[in-house]
Amino acid sequence: MIKKYFCDLKREFSGYNGTTFRHDLMAGLTVTAVAIPLALAFAVSSGVEAAAGLVCAVVAGLVIGLLSGASFQISGPTGAMAAILVSIATQHGIQAVFVAGLLSGVILLLAGLLRFGRLVQFIPSPVIAGFTSGIAVIIALGQIDNFFGVHSEGTHLLERLGSYGKLGFSPVWQAVVIGGTVMAVQLLWPKKLGRIVPGSLVAIVVAVAVNAIVRWDVAIVGDIPKQLVLDNRLSLGALDWARIQAAIGPALTIATLGMVESLLCGVAGGRMKNEKLDADRELVAQGVGNMILPFFGAIPATAAIARSSVAIKANAQTRLAGIIHALGILASMFVLAPVMRLIPMPALAGVLIVTAWRMNDWENIRYYFQRRFYSSMLFFGVTMLATVALDLSIAIAIGVALSLLHFVITNTRLAVEISEVRHDEVLEKTGQTVSHLPRTQVVYITGPLFFGNVGRLQEACTPSALAEIVIFSVRGLPTMDASSAHAVHELVHELRGLGKRVLFCGVQPPVLALLRRAGVLEEIGEDNICHDALAAIQQTATV
Repeated sequence: MIKKYFCDLKREFSGYNGTTFRHDLMAGLTVTAVAIPLALAFAVSSGVEAAAGLVCAVVAGLVIGLLSGASFQISGPTGAMAAILVSIATQHGIQAVFVAGLLSGVILLLAGLLRFGRLVQFIPSPVIAGFTSGIAVIIALGQIDNFFGVHSEGTHLLERLGSYGKLGFSPVWQAVVIGGTVMAVQLLWPKKLGRIVPGSLVAIVVAVAVNAIVRWDVAIVGDIPKQLVLDNRLSLGALDWARIQAAIGPALTIATLGMVESLLCGVAGGRMKNEKLDADRELVAQGVGNMILPFFGAIPATAAIARSSVAIKANAQTRLAGIIHALGILASMFVLAPVMRLIPMPALAGVLIVTAWRMNDWENIRYYFQRRFYSSMLFFGVTMLATVALDLSIAIAIGVALSLLHFVITNTRLAVEISEVRHDEVLEKTGQTVSHLPRTQVVYITGPLFFGNVGRLQEACTPSALAEIVIFSVRGLPTMDASSAHAVHELVHELRGLGKRVLFCGVQPPVLALLRRAGVLEEIGEDNICHDALAAIQQTATV
């Protein structure tokens, strides 16, 4: 992996010159403008200080960007991660977030070293769309307090929503105006201008300017430390066994999200840039980065499709664009901190609500529902609801389990069709003439044969009701297990006991090997294995 990394790095920077650097510089600065408001918003929605998001973007952009499995991957705080972290921070405190982040890094590192990068391919797209939409719902509903200027209680989203009945819901209209203005600016901002100056940044600037003029009494971000290593960071004293045990569950959830989101970002970005992601190296990079981040006081990071796609569209050439974006954010912490502290919280809520809306995979969702793919609609809906009501890792497990169950049901159906042979038509084609034409039936078996559906074969083939000669056409039988092979042997043995002749045709090599081991060939004789049904009929007609 290390050797391949340096080979890829050498190829990536081959022929690097001033023009290439200029492209990377402009792309990096463009991503910086996109990342600053998002980093602030995601940190605040995670239940930690705003600076933790900025530090996350800086350290992740540098460390993970340098080690990444592709040149276009840019990592940092994301909305999906914020939706998970807020419950951990609310329930267990900020130190628990840091411990869980550290453990998730270890898990991701091991996953990369053990070559688990391909596992994400086994998650169906409706399940991914469902958990993405579920995260979007959590993000949007989690901003109700900041957007409306109200207060809720509870550690889980549903608990906080339910607490409004007890605490009351009295929106502060000034907060709603600011949040609504930010949403409107983002939604109305022209796409062409958005490629140069992101609408979220413009919306934040407008919100700060308006609030500075009217001086409304709304919550603001507050002081942002001008330091890369925050005072509130992972303490080695927090790594006691009890806290580590309590953090294992959240760490698995964070690692699962980090794996899924980073690899999906790599797939999407790879299509845009026509570059293949090294999935295992990406997991190693994410692991190393997330092991380091807590010691800086930063929240966990994943590869972010928003930042990566902006970089690609801005004509980024190498991973240096991601590093420049990180350095740009670092510079903004020292230069723009006095301005960033004045950002109204409803403004960040407006940014997150629009982000939540846009993170839905609307193209695929419309496709599932317009084409009426009921199974995909079910997987999408169940995964989305489970993500909102339960835990992310549980939601993905439920979605994958449903998909596997559907796959097993739909792909293990066994079709058994019995057809009477009309010898006159067959012999006319072959030109044969025989004195005796015994009654012959062909049993067509289509689909895999295993313990769960062998009863279908037994029901369809009653030995006493079958003809003198029975030909089992099994070209459509790709596999069978030991239980079904034993059942076939018993059926053949019973047919032979009734004086009937049994032949097999179109037998696939794996099936033939299992029939031989089961004793079926010994029962009927090797000469009764034919290439196809016509050959079998010709063979029986000559007797």
